[in-house]
Amino acid sequence: MRVLFTAYPERTHFLLMAPLAWALRTAGHEVRFASQPKFTEEITQAGLTAVPVGRDRDLWQILSRDPGWLGQADKGGMPLPYDVAARADEDITWEYLSEGYAAQVDRWHKTSNVPMVADLVEFARNWQPDLVIWEPLTYAGALAAQAVGAAHVRLLFGTDMYGVAREHFLRLKAQQPADRRTDPMADWLGGYARKYGGEFTEELITGQATVDLVPECLQRRAAGLTYLPLRYVPYGGPAVVPAWLRRPPQRPRVALTLGLSTTGHGGEYAVGVQDVLDALGDLDIELVATLAEAEQRKLARVPDNTTVASFLPLDALAATCDAVIHHAGFGTLATTALRGLPQLTLPWDNDGPALAEGVARAGAGLMLNPKEATGTDVREGLGTLLSDPGIRRGAAGLRDRMLAQPTPNALVATLERFVAERRDRAATAVSGG
Repeated sequence: MRVLFTAYPERTHFLLMAPLAWALRTAGHEVRFASQPKFTEEITQAGLTAVPVGRDRDLWQILSRDPGWLGQADKGGMPLPYDVAARADEDITWEYLSEGYAAQVDRWHKTSNVPMVADLVEFARNWQPDLVIWEPLTYAGALAAQAVGAAHVRLLFGTDMYGVAREHFLRLKAQQPADRRTDPMADWLGGYARKYGGEFTEELITGQATVDLVPECLQRRAAGLTYLPLRYVPYGGPAVVPAWLRRPPQRPRVALTLGLSTTGHGGEYAVGVQDVLDALGDLDIELVATLAEAEQRKLARVPDNTTVASFLPLDALAATCDAVIHHAGFGTLATTALRGLPQLTLPWDNDGPALAEGVARAGAGLMLNPKEATGTDVREGLGTLLSDPGIRRGAAGLRDRMLAQPTPNALVATLERFVAERRDRAATAVSGG
């Protein structure tokens, strides 16, 4: 079958999608990956065939002009209205959801999708994919699939805050008088659907099914949606393992990594890096800190027990470590979990806090607020990670749950059946059976 992947040009999202694309390709299927033209090299470096669509638009540059686009920039966490995924039902209002959706359709979702939609639909009409796999913010993929009658699924890059928020929205919408049932997502996507010969359905927002990399123990899923579990496969892009990393460490090795996205989009780390390095500097450990070069230039000193690098392949580094300190981005968290390592998380934005809470619930690590934690707090937390056998057992348990998820190769057969079943149902409907 022909499989079309698509994502707006966000590197961390793409890296999570690539292993499934490889699995489908090695199973004999034709695979293409569509994104904005500037993302072509990122796709081809991963050994995949790129389809440049639309025009380039820098989402983060546009959003940086509006520091309050998250709706809670001073509190961190998930962007509005998707932060309701972490709230109790009674704390969620119709006004908050409807206004939040209206704001994000205009400021966020149109910005990342409108440049791609027309070209993506045209390519799909010419190439005729059987299956479209789209990351959960690239609604252009669902529109293209509907336009050609292809099966389509979302591939989550973290918790399903989008599906859970939509579930709350529909629940509250049904309680409103008819004249108040505004639906910004349906209005926007419905306009495109009608342009290409279809109508709005909820599948344009949450897919016909959802491929889910996050084990259920780490998140909340939307009731009523079909989830297809998938094991995370570590991939961080082109990388080289240096000679020193191939040698076993002489002391306990600890990794400190604070992610690619924040500094890649012009932001800063939420925790005070110098304070952390100073606090860990006299411990009998080997600390390996992967820090963006812009953050390295801010350092006044580097302790003798610390190695600083701009980038290292995290899975290779984690394989030599006894613990990892990180920002709770899903790729970092999952790579650490697959190695069965205790985790000290310093989450701030997006779903990092929710994922970190899941790790703590699993007994696999500790969580600190990076805006409040001092270097001393990090030192004490790391001491607990290295000395508490209960946390190590929890980390091993989380690893087992991760390994219980189907591999990309195993999921291929599930996707083949999914496409075949939808094709058969469509044929039956046409024949009137």
